[in-house]
Amino acid sequence: MLFDDEIAAARPPDWRKLAQALHARYLVGDLRAAARFLAAVAELDGELDGTVGTHLTATLGPGRVDLRLVSPDAIYRDEGVEHVVEYVTRQDLDLAGRISQVAAEHGLVADPASVVAVELGLDTARSGVVAPVWAAVLTGDADSQGRGSPSDEVRDGTGRVPNLWFGDLDAADPPAQRLHVEVYVAPEAAQQRVDAALAAGGTLVAAGNPPALTVIADPEGNRVTLCVAEPAAPGS
Repeated sequence: MLFDDEIAAARPPDWRKLAQALHARYLVGDLRAAARFLAAVAELDGELDGTVGTHLTATLGPGRVDLRLVSPDAIYRDEGVEHVVEYVTRQDLDLAGRISQVAAEHGLVADPASVVAVELGLDTARSGVVAPVWAAVLTGDADSQGRGSPSDEVRDGTGRVPNLWFGDLDAADPPAQRLHVEVYVAPEAAQQRVDAALAAGGTLVAAGNPPALTVIADPEGNRVTLCVAEPAAPGS
């Protein structure tokens, strides 16, 4: 796996690092244009030893193609112990560059500021106990607990639901909001999201500088965290 500053320095301009993966959005005229683009991307699979089929997720919508790239077998080293995790590797950066070339050949325009990823967080002192229940409810698959992560985090391999991670909670802590929503956005979109939320009646609870993590409360006190997973790279 690569560190976030390495990713930000090397990723193609069309792509942004959100949470664990690279994301891109391309604007298309219609479904046929989207299909032609994805067919051309699929042709890269032979050239790149099957990387497209195992690393890429594509979602179609009106006027857009959303792409997500992540390696299912990245290596994370922690105090001499190796873990196989889902994260961005050099293979993903190389594939992102090739996909950007294909998009340019098809005359497609990228909209990197609009990419977004949503994750859920649950504060608990017993993640190993509660994670199986959440894995069953969210995905129906016990193997989604700890999938692509050295923790108990619940990740759906099909991408149907957001990842659910578990934050540390001391049993003696006073009652508080324990289920959190994290919204990952591109660096250039973060301030606009914060400003819009405050204009809509939100309250700024905490903010970094630059705003890597910005916590906003709604008028009832419910909190949401806006996240930027990477620094803004030159030329972004």
